[in-house]
Amino acid sequence: MPSSIHGHAHPAVVSAVTEQLAKGTAYAAATEVEVRYAEALCARNPSFERLRFVNSGTEAAMCALKAARAFTGRPKIAKVEGAYHGQYDYARSARAPEGATPERRGSPDNPVSVPVARGTPASALDDVVVIPFNDTQRALAILEAHGRELACVLLDLMPHRVGLIPADAAFVEALRAWTHANDALLVFDEVITFRADVAGLQAHYGVTPDLTALGKIIGGGLPVGAVAGRADVMEVMNPRAEPVLFPHAGTFSANPVTMTAGLTTMSLYDEAAVARLNELGRRAVADIEEAIRATSVAACTTGYGSIFRVHPKPTPPRNYRETYPTAAEEAARKFLVDALYEEGVVVFSPCTVTLSTPMGEAEDDALVGAFEVAFAKLAREP
Repeated sequence: MPSSIHGHAHPAVVSAVTEQLAKGTAYAAATEVEVRYAEALCARNPSFERLRFVNSGTEAAMCALKAARAFTGRPKIAKVEGAYHGQYDYARSARAPEGATPERRGSPDNPVSVPVARGTPASALDDVVVIPFNDTQRALAILEAHGRELACVLLDLMPHRVGLIPADAAFVEALRAWTHANDALLVFDEVITFRADVAGLQAHYGVTPDLTALGKIIGGGLPVGAVAGRADVMEVMNPRAEPVLFPHAGTFSANPVTMTAGLTTMSLYDEAAVARLNELGRRAVADIEEAIRATSVAACTTGYGSIFRVHPKPTPPRNYRETYPTAAEEAARKFLVDALYEEGVVVFSPCTVTLSTPMGEAEDDALVGAFEVAFAKLAREP
């Protein structure tokens, strides 16, 4: 699972959580472990000047956007077409069954903000500006059209539903330059990609965001989210400020059980663990790509390190529109997922693989062997 970096029921996590359960599960005040964990996360990334815990990745993205609005006083946000950032209306577009189809997306020069859920207010759609992924010229033209209405640009550096394609460095750098020039914020969503490096995938780009949304692995298998970033931006949530620009609280935010699980988990996920798991992922991808060549199936891989995706396409897609499957590709995807299951391997439904630290070369080989069987079966399909 993307949220279980050390697998299920890691002994150190179970022991620490069991000890905390005997002390209490939720208090009406901050706890020592909350402070220690916040300090530990901030130590992993110099852009994390302050940090605030929430209860999910959805809430982390939502709070980041609301903080950007409070800081800038502007209503609109920009996001990549097809990228998923949780359940918040202002972070969603172009994925509903009636809205994700190619004919509903509009021109690549001006992608349409379409609802994900029925009943989404038109006013919410109007405040979501959609930009194409890894298309710098088109993206900047769209941003310029909205100019100083934009509070922030929200970016997942390797958005899963776009295709698990790493962002081009030039694209990220251009968004950073544009937000600087237009007094908007750059917000990274690292809910999934924080596993890529001790400091998150952003460490590979040399670009410092204003805010970062976190979740999944930082909870140690329990519900969690966090927003981290510039001290002056995070100040909008300071309950002691006068006035408080973005009042924020949560009954279960930073509860000591989650904080204990998270601190224990991330302490174990150090530089050596990250490097080993990423190398295991590179090894698996290389062998899976060899299996693709050996069976001559129409398939390819995308991803980075310990998370990757197999597409039933002959060449890697570059954006959401290219990732969107044809009917034949969708049938092939379902076939692969089912064939892998028959071999004892469960992958995320888009045929995405996430590795965990208990895995080694033996598990890598078993994974690759399952793909070899699945590809061979697919090659025999009429």
